[in-house]
Amino acid sequence: MDEEGLERLRTMLDVEIDKVEEDGDKLTVYVPEGQAAKAIGSGGAVVRSVELALDKELEIKEAAEE
Repeated sequence: MDEEGLERLRTMLDVEIDKVEEDGDKLTVYVPEGQAAKAIGSGGAVVRSVELALDKELEIKEAAEE
C-alpha cells in the first residue's frame, strides 16, 4: 500500500497503524493494543465503511507487544 493510501486508511480508522499486510483483495491492519475496538467501530460500522471506500476486505488485529 502506498503512503497516500496508508494515510487515508489511518484517517478513516482514526487510530495509529503499526503495520498493513495486503493479500489480493484483503487488508490486514495491525493497530496498537487496546485500539482494535475503536478501529472496528460500533457493530463493525467503521470497518464496513472502509471496506466500501477501498473495495477491499478489511481485518483488524492488535499488534503484539514485543
